[in-house]
Amino acid sequence: MNVLADRIDALLPQTQCEQCGYHGCRPYAEAIVNGEADINQCPPGGSAGIAKLAALLGRAAIPLNPENGVEKPRTLARIIEADCIGCTKCIQVCPVDAIVGANKLMHTVIADDCTGCERCVPACPVDCIVLEPMPAAQAHDPAYADAARTHFERREARLAKQHAQREAELASRKAQVHVTGASQSVLDALARAKAKKQEPKA
Repeated sequence: MNVLADRIDALLPQTQCEQCGYHGCRPYAEAIVNGEADINQCPPGGSAGIAKLAALLGRAAIPLNPENGVEKPRTLARIIEADCIGCTKCIQVCPVDAIVGANKLMHTVIADDCTGCERCVPACPVDCIVLEPMPAAQAHDPAYADAARTHFERREARLAKQHAQREAELASRKAQVHVTGASQSVLDALARAKAKKQEPKA
């Protein structure tokens, strides 16, 4: 099953746009293998992508599901730097770390890494991101897709590690609070016992 998912994933454009309804191309590929998704849910792949998936799986090609979007030329994001306020919202949603910058400083898009997922566009509060045509060489070169997959996986691993660290820190703080509370309870009990001993006997 994993081998088939690998082969399906290799045919997907690796935009990681989530228009298919899944968190990235690989989960979509696995959903197809598991019978949870159809082959016509990837707008960036379009009719050509559907045809490739159909040929691989021995199925008939079907039209793109309009509920997932419409087929259109691939694009690249570009930030109008003069209008950028440095909010980092676009950086936070970029699935392949193609946007660089820092808080309250100008951001920019690394064109060679951008997949054209368009997720940064609605995230921008000042509408300073525009979409421009993606060069055909980039849109149809498997090497770009492979690089995008690598960037996505690297980002996912980094986010998972950060999440695990936050959870561990939270658990540690809760444990410290519990120990402190328990210690205080012991001290309170000892204080009550001492006070009781010091009470004058009737």
